[in-house]
Amino acid sequence: MMIDIGVNLTDKQFNRDREAVVERAIEAGVNTLILTGTDIEESVAAVQMAQEFAPHCYSTAGIHPHSAKDATEASFKELSDLFQEDKVVAAGEMGLDFNRDFSPRPIQESVFEQQLELAIQHNMPAFCHERDASQRFYDIVREVRDDLSGLLVHCFTADKEALYRYLDLDLHIGITGWVCDERRGTHLHPLLKDIPQNRLMIETDSPWLLPRTMDKKPKNRRNEPAFLPWIARTIAEHTGKTPEQVVKETSNTARAFFNLDQGE
Repeated sequence: MMIDIGVNLTDKQFNRDREAVVERAIEAGVNTLILTGTDIEESVAAVQMAQEFAPHCYSTAGIHPHSAKDATEASFKELSDLFQEDKVVAAGEMGLDFNRDFSPRPIQESVFEQQLELAIQHNMPAFCHERDASQRFYDIVREVRDDLSGLLVHCFTADKEALYRYLDLDLHIGITGWVCDERRGTHLHPLLKDIPQNRLMIETDSPWLLPRTMDKKPKNRRNEPAFLPWIARTIAEHTGKTPEQVVKETSNTARAFFNLDQGE
């Protein structure tokens, strides 16, 4: 059974058929979904959806770098409260985005650092975003890595240098449908073999990043968890493994990282 470790189920694109999206995922063999929280409001919504779609869904709770400028002291108190929820299995989505800079970089860094401290306090793994900021991201994480239970760089799209930095810190790597994109994702293909099997996880990051390798793409171009097998197939193709191997290895890694067996 597959685990999609990055699903933006709170997104408005799913408003009309959220329950059907979860049902299609299960039918496709994607039995477990980790729902992403990107600010306080969405984190609360993700927890509620994880409860609604139990036992198939869990959630994260965090403040995305795009939303860092809106974070207050009260926000971190609310995150601490959310971390007490049984369905919350990681702190985040947190991190740095120096590509769009929707929040000033010093504020992004401060909010990232405070969330890492919260993750440490609550013994939660960190679910992280990094774009065009790999050196600064590395510098911040390196200072606290020994105290973190784990850290995932989700939707990894960077280069070999960034990958090796992260692997040197024993971080986990999330691969999305970006790897299926012949226009901008082919640089990832030779890097896949460099990621240890116990460090790699797969995710759709739906509703975005629809795999371009799909035979029949939906007319609305919306990605959803049921399409996760296409990502597993592309990874298998470039690592010399079978899709079944990729599914088994990435699912085992996700189960351990998010501590999904505990309390089930």
